[in-house]
Amino acid sequence: MTIHVGVIGVGVMGADHAMNFGRHVHGAELAMVADVDLRRALALAAEVPGVKAVGDAYELVRSPEVDAVVIASGDSTHVDLTLACIEARKPVLCEKPLASSLADAKRVVEAEAQATFEGSAPLVSVGFMRRFDPAYRELRSRLVSGECGSPLLVHCVSRAVAAGPGATTKVSMTNSAIHEFEVIPWLLGSPIVEVSWHAPGAAGDGCLQDPQLLLMRTASGVLATTELFLNAGYGYDIRCEVVGSAGTLAIVPGATLVADSAGARVATYPMDWRPRFVEAYRNQAQAWIDSLRSIEAQPLATASEALRASAVADAAIAAIGSRGVPVQVG
Repeated sequence: MTIHVGVIGVGVMGADHAMNFGRHVHGAELAMVADVDLRRALALAAEVPGVKAVGDAYELVRSPEVDAVVIASGDSTHVDLTLACIEARKPVLCEKPLASSLADAKRVVEAEAQATFEGSAPLVSVGFMRRFDPAYRELRSRLVSGECGSPLLVHCVSRAVAAGPGATTKVSMTNSAIHEFEVIPWLLGSPIVEVSWHAPGAAGDGCLQDPQLLLMRTASGVLATTELFLNAGYGYDIRCEVVGSAGTLAIVPGATLVADSAGARVATYPMDWRPRFVEAYRNQAQAWIDSLRSIEAQPLATASEALRASAVADAAIAAIGSRGVPVQVG
């Protein structure tokens, strides 16, 4: 059985999704793309034979030519488009975040619950792709095996070259730090229950405080830190270290090139997330299609898991400017 996929939003992220389903994912066929910039959609469709381009995302959702939908448009569009997919009873892979607010994330979870029955496959999957990255998967496997003993501390670093347009401190919680809010519980098997926010200077109203430091505690008592630095300048740099009672496990920066010359070693960094997580995105896409074809269980992040990540983001936003006072996750 071939799954005919439609992709909404074909900017940088959406174009990558479309090419994955058009060229790299077995059992899937890219059928349609939609973008508010129809010229951009038409240009992408021209690269894959037989793909239709439209300017209306809801036309794609309603189309009988589309079996499953990927949402890669702007964050503010995710809720309404996901709800439309639920109403149409079409499986949807929504890029993170599921919603820009906790209330909207709850709307999606409730709508999905009403549209499905107990034991049925979920309609909504969310694109937290780090759980499909080989390094993160190995880290989790070794944690489960007890290789470093009982986890005590987790240190995460998330640095980018430059923040995107319109970035603010609040938006950075729902758009960037939310990766850590999802992956830390996945690694440890324990939810985050409190979070505090810290920064080198005073919090500015309506602007981006950069860098930021988040301190979290899980239900199992593990402390976790996340450094978020969106204007680090030097490259895209993701790190994660778990300190356990019997040792440590760490994901270190993945250099794309190391040059030895004149008595020095120089390592280069990618400029954005695509080289670092290209394999994770393809693994996630394949796993999603396999689950729709009933080849394997659905291993992607669910709407309920995305809701819990949104709850942590909501608590982190509440903690901004609170002089480090912890906020409980609702």
